[in-house]
Amino acid sequence: MRFSVFLSPFIPIDLNFMLNQAPLYSRFWQYLRERFPLHSHGILIAAFGFSAIGYSRVSRDVAGFIPFNDYLICIFNTITLFFLLRVFDEHKDAKEDALYRQELPVPRGLISLRELRNIAWVVFVLQCLVTALTLPQMLPLYAMVIGYLLLMGKEFFVAEWLKKRQFWYVTSHMLIIPLVDVYASGYDWYLEGSEAPFGLIFFFGVSFMNGIVLEVGRKIRAPHDEKPGVDTYSAMLGLTRALRLWVLVLFFTLILALGAAHYAHAKPVVSIALIVYFCLTLWAAIHHHRTQTSSSAKWVEQASGLWTILMYLTLGGVLTFMQWI
Repeated sequence: MRFSVFLSPFIPIDLNFMLNQAPLYSRFWQYLRERFPLHSHGILIAAFGFSAIGYSRVSRDVAGFIPFNDYLICIFNTITLFFLLRVFDEHKDAKEDALYRQELPVPRGLISLRELRNIAWVVFVLQCLVTALTLPQMLPLYAMVIGYLLLMGKEFFVAEWLKKRQFWYVTSHMLIIPLVDVYASGYDWYLEGSEAPFGLIFFFGVSFMNGIVLEVGRKIRAPHDEKPGVDTYSAMLGLTRALRLWVLVLFFTLILALGAAHYAHAKPVVSIALIVYFCLTLWAAIHHHRTQTSSSAKWVEQASGLWTILMYLTLGGVLTFMQWI
């Protein structure tokens, strides 16, 4: 996509070219706005971290919350871990993006893979320094996540095998989310020298399934928005089957969330709230199936994000609040 303006009838100015020549900090900020928007990703990841820690404490029947400084370190590291995941994906998808998604920042020349790689190195060093200087006890859990991230970057050395098997491809990539959950929840149980509570198994399952909810939801399009070479679930399965898959994943996530709430001895209002979230989210699928427009497809993607945020805030925030009162 290219944009031009005219200062005079004879001098066209390409805005993309101007932006691509801007300083790195300006181009990087634009990249973040398009590929890793901090206002939405930050809220989701902050809720993710708070929920993991809060649910861990509720499961251990420990009152209160961790020190706020520890929580800030957790949020910084989890947000930047997901940013590193974004950079790894840029490298992994570079060939396909250059062929079929030339409107994206890297293919259109806004920022190069080398620049992103250098920024990722800076982020990695910052993560190591912040952790080592503040909470060095967390380094083993951090190393576990980084190790898995590096394996993902190499597609576990079986890239061709995974590409032919969508189920195992998605599963292997979604496992990074419960691993980050282990890391985030570790700011509670691991720092206090306790064993991870059994209830976290339900929570890790919810996180894994929420990752699939987001993955499927963002790859459901309106029929006229499908592009050759761009893999979407609506293209691979057809719109109806893709929406059924999304709803099925939502349902299994709900079951796991109800199990997590039951294990934490939550009041019935929590289970009712989770069921209400499911019904409201289900409406996005029904609406898109009926209208099949670009805007209704966007609603499915946005509903996936809202479902995930509400799920985390309920299992972590609400249960923690109820424990306080």
